[in-house]
Amino acid sequence: MSGIVVVGDAALDVIARHDKPLPHGGDARAKIRFTGGGSGANTALWLRHLGAETTLLARIGDDPGGRLIRAELEAAGVRCAFAVDAEAPTCCVVVMVDGSGQRSMLADRGANQRFAPEDVTPEALEGASHLHLSGYVLLDPPSRAAGLAALAAAREAGLTTSVDPQAAAHITDPAAFMADVRGVDLLLPNTEELVALTGSADPASAKELLGTVGAVVVTAGLGGASWVGADGVTSVPAVEAECLDSTGAGDAFDAGVLTGWLAGESTVDILRHGTRLGALAVGKVGPQPS
Repeated sequence: MSGIVVVGDAALDVIARHDKPLPHGGDARAKIRFTGGGSGANTALWLRHLGAETTLLARIGDDPGGRLIRAELEAAGVRCAFAVDAEAPTCCVVVMVDGSGQRSMLADRGANQRFAPEDVTPEALEGASHLHLSGYVLLDPPSRAAGLAALAAAREAGLTTSVDPQAAAHITDPAAFMADVRGVDLLLPNTEELVALTGSADPASAKELLGTVGAVVVTAGLGGASWVGADGVTSVPAVEAECLDSTGAGDAFDAGVLTGWLAGESTVDILRHGTRLGALAVGKVGPQPS
């Protein structure tokens, strides 16, 4: 399998795990840790965990956080094609994880929000066969042009492409989003994002997206995952796991799906790769492989 370029955010995550509801205007105890994060960085590291040659294309700040992120990614074997921004800080996300393992996030995209078309260079795509784009890039107006430029550059270079919508709350214009991802080989929404795009949580509703994209892979958490393509709908159950922290589970799922798909495996095996990695992700604290 040739290299995979991931386009998306690189961030510092502050993870606060709390067992009780947060009191408005009060104090609460929590277990807090700092870790690398960002949807793009998460997927890139899970791809490396599976042995894929991976490049992360992103923008970071000229600050200690950005230097730490780069050092950790490079130590793991991820090639960093970063633009360094002297005027914006590195992305930082506060992740609040409740007793059930479900997360809520407060995100400052920082330098990632200033990701620009000129950051998408031929050198970043060199040696790659596939480009995966995080939907945050497309759904945030300041970085949308760069996301479109990345998809266009990938098509021109003959790469296959995939997009994870990432955030149902930000899909305010489904038709516009689908126009942006027209021609993408794989669209990888979760159930909430599928509802935002089609109005239905039924994986079969993704059939209406075919023709705009080649296939749709839907992850439904405990409901498993489904492949929706020209040959119909194929589904597999979730892999059982204790959920300590759901942060980054979708990013891990994407990495499993992409490695199976690029290796030419069956749709069932592709989905099983995704659900297995998703289960690994929720069974640990933090969004990235250890």
